[in-house]
Amino acid sequence: MVNRPIRLRAPEPEDFRSPLHDERVVARVGAYLGVAVLLLFLTGLVSHLHQHPVAWLPFGPEPAWAYRVTQGVHVAVGFATLPLVLAKLYAVYPRLFVRPPLTGWRHALERGSVGVLVAATVFQVVTGILNVFKLYVFGFGFTSVHWATAWLVLGAALVHVGVKLPVVVRALTGPGHGLATPDEPTAGPTRRGFLGSIAVATLAVTALTVGQTVTPLRALALLAPRDPYDGPQDLAVNKTARGAHVEEAATDPGWALELVGPAGTQRLSRADLLALPRHEAVLPIACVEGWSASARWSGVRVRDLALLSGGRADDPVHVVSLQEPGTSYAESDLPGSYVAHDDTLLALTLNGADLDLDHGFPARIIAPNRPGVLQTKWVGRLVVGGAAA
Repeated sequence: MVNRPIRLRAPEPEDFRSPLHDERVVARVGAYLGVAVLLLFLTGLVSHLHQHPVAWLPFGPEPAWAYRVTQGVHVAVGFATLPLVLAKLYAVYPRLFVRPPLTGWRHALERGSVGVLVAATVFQVVTGILNVFKLYVFGFGFTSVHWATAWLVLGAALVHVGVKLPVVVRALTGPGHGLATPDEPTAGPTRRGFLGSIAVATLAVTALTVGQTVTPLRALALLAPRDPYDGPQDLAVNKTARGAHVEEAATDPGWALELVGPAGTQRLSRADLLALPRHEAVLPIACVEGWSASARWSGVRVRDLALLSGGRADDPVHVVSLQEPGTSYAESDLPGSYVAHDDTLLALTLNGADLDLDHGFPARIIAPNRPGVLQTKWVGRLVVGGAAA
């Protein structure tokens, strides 16, 4: 008996006979993933422009629920993208074994765009989910890096679609040209079964997380990191007074709101604020992490305070928290359209009781269609219009 040496060779795409690697499967999963990426980019853009406004695309306070919906969609689609990314990677991995690796500039562009797209998309999905679960294991500022990488994903996706468009159109509209053909049946999962399982997995992930935004589905949100109504006064809390190091300043009996405006600087105690005309509004807190919940707030309209300071009812207002200067979101700006709105309040009570310390006692901002991180808590100072800070 002669022992023949075993010759090893690198696998080739033709070695993968499963219909799950058919280009029709790849194209369909890619189309679903492309829609998800576009939704994530647009809703992420909305969130970014709320926090970093530009003059040519201002956001206003109406509709009050808009940010709640866009950020809820952003986080829900982010979760749903995870099974889509895994399915796409599985469907296309035989292409890694194409030989020769590069056959020209078009092929190089295709493979380069795929490499960037895969790396950036996986990075976005993984870090986004970690951020939602408040697992800050990365040593960089999440929002700025997430924003920059979003543009990288979009650019790589556009290049990839441009290069592969003829193949995608052929796969979606014509007969299949995959690695497994009808003449060469294979055992195991079918194309339709694979696509169906992707749909089930995506819908399941969405159903088990979206309840943190769509509160009627709250009971199903088994995978969601946050119950939006689990917290003091039946409302969740992200940053506590202890975490913000404001316990002593916020509970100081001598606390007074410093109101700076054209008429000068005034100091208004909590009793002074409670004596002013009050307004009640039902508004949501909508967090960048995807959870949101409506609550009943009562306080003084910010526009009334602007008028009291000698300003106008639509003057912009700069809000300063009792948090240490330089702390993230210790300051925010209310554009004039928000200040003038009936429901933009310096809130003093929540759900019929004085604000809990973790909800911003002695006073906080609440306004419609505004990210929760900009609903500044533990307010110490309001600067109206162009008044000197």
